[in-house]
Amino acid sequence: MQVLKPFTFYLLPFTSNNMYAYIDGRLVFKSPAYVVIDAGGVGYHINISLNTYSLLTNTERCKLFTWLHVKEDAHTLYGFADEGERRLFLHLISIPGIGPNTGRMMLSSVTPVEIQAAIISGNVSLIQRIKGIGPKSAQRVILELQDKLRKEGSETLNTAPANKTVKEEALAALVMLGFARNIAEKVLEQEINKNGDTLTVEQLIKFALKSL
Repeated sequence: MQVLKPFTFYLLPFTSNNMYAYIDGRLVFKSPAYVVIDAGGVGYHINISLNTYSLLTNTERCKLFTWLHVKEDAHTLYGFADEGERRLFLHLISIPGIGPNTGRMMLSSVTPVEIQAAIISGNVSLIQRIKGIGPKSAQRVILELQDKLRKEGSETLNTAPANKTVKEEALAALVMLGFARNIAEKVLEQEINKNGDTLTVEQLIKFALKSL
């Protein structure tokens, strides 16, 4: 009889679209677009937002709350620094026309706290400034989520910068988000020339997203 080894991920049997509640393991690789976590000898490739990236420390251990996107041709994991960000992400992708990549883009352009505050206050202009979100989508987000988020209350998130190679990591993140490498690189160079070399990866990506 085969003996199964215990893994360090946990199942949510009652949630049809989410096989994993969270994954806790050794942080093997980290970039602004995705991480690799070794849990029980299995390396999990997990897409993350810029917000989650900024909250990851340089410690070996990493725990991300996850959501599994299942399609016919791919199973894609998305990870979040805390339950509040995941819950907001799931709210966002419940809106028609907003898929996981757009939801991640929203959480990479504006912090979850700012998005939630904008939805609750009806700030259409802030939401529609996000890449891929037009006036109609912004209005729909507010219309469908305003009451839900008011009932849930605001989430408190702390931000902490993470460092590596600023331009290269920013470029990798933008390419992972679907932007053409040559265009993204040109915009990054413009932002670096404009703002100097003091920008963090998060700041550089956010500036670039406004121009792309």
